[in-house]
Amino acid sequence: MKSVLLGLLSAIFLSGCGIQSIPQAKNKTESALAEITNQYKRRSDLIPNLVSTVQGYAKMEQQTLTQVTEARASATQMNLDPSKATPQQIQAFANAQGQLSQALGRLLMVTENYPNLKADQGFRDLQAQLEGTENRITIARQRYIETIEQFNNLILVPPTSFTNSLIYKHEKMPQWDVSEAEKEKVQAPPEVKF
Repeated sequence: MKSVLLGLLSAIFLSGCGIQSIPQAKNKTESALAEITNQYKRRSDLIPNLVSTVQGYAKMEQQTLTQVTEARASATQMNLDPSKATPQQIQAFANAQGQLSQALGRLLMVTENYPNLKADQGFRDLQAQLEGTENRITIARQRYIETIEQFNNLILVPPTSFTNSLIYKHEKMPQWDVSEAEKEKVQAPPEVKF
């Protein structure tokens, strides 16, 4: 009888102590970061098609296209291993992707100056693909932020924090953030010209 009661109490204790939930949360966080990388990869795969289409219509905007190509090259050279990512690596990765986003924004502004680009069906299709990809990146970032919050709660909030301090000793994960330069841009109101 004592062994059954002890077994039952042990099962109840182990089910809520974090033995499984902490590693599962860490895996989910790494998976969410990998999804961000996946979406950035998808975007970088679309850019060559976008650039080649636009080049046919906007040869005089070569500087913008070159910046996109260079930003893409810089962004794709940076690899991020989610299981070994440091806050500095995540920040460098985010900065490279931010530069690519800025270059793409300039490229899309070309459509305002050249109506033929806007009218071209191929460009519009690629533009829609790019917009969809940017939305996917935003969703992937949001999911990553949420998984970090869940993981940090598991390792910092009792009772699972006791298991973390005794067994795992995981540190709190840093949240996805933008650089100081990007924070200024994000906080400034957008300028709209018609």
